[in-house]
Amino acid sequence: MTDTIDEQGAGAPAAAVPQYTVPQERLIVTAVPGPKSQELHERRRAVVSAGVGSALPVYIERANGAVLVDVDGNRFIDFGAGIGVTTVGHTESNVVAAAASQLQDVIHTLFTVTPYEEYVRVAELLAEHTPGDWAKKSVLVNSGAEAVENGVKIARKHTGRRGVAVLDHAYHGRTNLTMAMNYKANPYGWGFGPFAGDVYHAPGSYPYRDGLGGVEAAERTIDYLEKIVGADDLACLVVEPIQGEGGFMVPADGFLPTLQGWCTANGVVMIADEIQSGMARTGRYYASEHFGWEPDLVLSAKGIAGGLPLAAVTGRAEIMDASHPGGLGGTFGGNPVACAAAIAVFEAIERDGLLAEADRIGGTLTAGLERLKERYDVIGDIRGIGAMIAIEVVEPGTATTTKRPNAQAVSALVAYAAQHGLLLLNAGTWGNVLRFLPSLAVTDALIDDALQVLDDGLAALG
Repeated sequence: MTDTIDEQGAGAPAAAVPQYTVPQERLIVTAVPGPKSQELHERRRAVVSAGVGSALPVYIERANGAVLVDVDGNRFIDFGAGIGVTTVGHTESNVVAAAASQLQDVIHTLFTVTPYEEYVRVAELLAEHTPGDWAKKSVLVNSGAEAVENGVKIARKHTGRRGVAVLDHAYHGRTNLTMAMNYKANPYGWGFGPFAGDVYHAPGSYPYRDGLGGVEAAERTIDYLEKIVGADDLACLVVEPIQGEGGFMVPADGFLPTLQGWCTANGVVMIADEIQSGMARTGRYYASEHFGWEPDLVLSAKGIAGGLPLAAVTGRAEIMDASHPGGLGGTFGGNPVACAAAIAVFEAIERDGLLAEADRIGGTLTAGLERLKERYDVIGDIRGIGAMIAIEVVEPGTATTTKRPNAQAVSALVAYAAQHGLLLLNAGTWGNVLRFLPSLAVTDALIDDALQVLDDGLAALG
């Protein structure tokens, strides 16, 4: 996560003590946003499209570990991590060093013109760490949405079929195809159509609201696919093992393996969208591992390169090789600097024991949220794994009955937290989910402090 020093003296075993360039504590010294952020925001309004929003319009000057510092000197505990990107921590020293070193050697050649080792090494690491004990190959691209697009392309080429199935409450991106794959139109697809065709939305597993076991929920999904879509024209089923933007829904046990069995039996490529849930966030390299699911293709992005743009499609070699030479690629896909950073991320996960750190974070967060749930009946559900936890907020008194979504309370909590030095993100189809997505550098002290801010915000709701 960071550089280490030896505080035990000569001859003693080295103790890993984090060194941070930013104090790991929140501090508010101005209004939020402060005067310098407000000035920058006015400059932005003149030249940046209004379609590019910001969850919190404070302008960040520095970031390290799990803390952001804005231009006014305010320090925020970051429970968003760039929406799951800076998983190993902001400006992690080894990632920075790897990228800086690569900048001195080769910045760009385009792998499909003159290749380089860093791309190959990332593909080797992906083959090693994605689920499934079989020969795998990868293609590297720029973003999560681009990984989704290429996964669908590859599945269509392999199967010779057109149909794409996704699940209710899914989020897959902002490109034309992925907008069609999203469950929620506003804001991601509102007014941007027409969208790509041959995309079908099937019911998924949402234990808090549907009460179904995993096999039962999978049978409902399969029934829809067989009756509404038809397996003979279905190229792929794309599934987030833990749904991200939809609200961190964790499927019931048995749901994903049952769907994989049906896909395999019917020649359908099952794709795991691990863009938000992968790269150690849940205490495994990929969240699919928690469910005993071995997908045909796995999509990686966000946390894979520590903040640099990189994404990948990895899967069974025979599927990945279905494309003709030249059919896959892109100008910046697998850029050498981003690849160098990704290699450093894989190394950090092993060196710093980050899988265990994700488990620690999940345990601390969940225990604290359970204590809050006992006191505040607007918390209807606590769910997630590792450093990917959420609460679903409902109208008072409805947590065990109608479970009426309470988006207003979530908006109020996000605003309260921001004013007190904590960056939180909302989520969910109805906007009533509060998600906790910190980097694996976050300490228990920061988590406890964040929980206290949340406690105060809940009390302020009345």
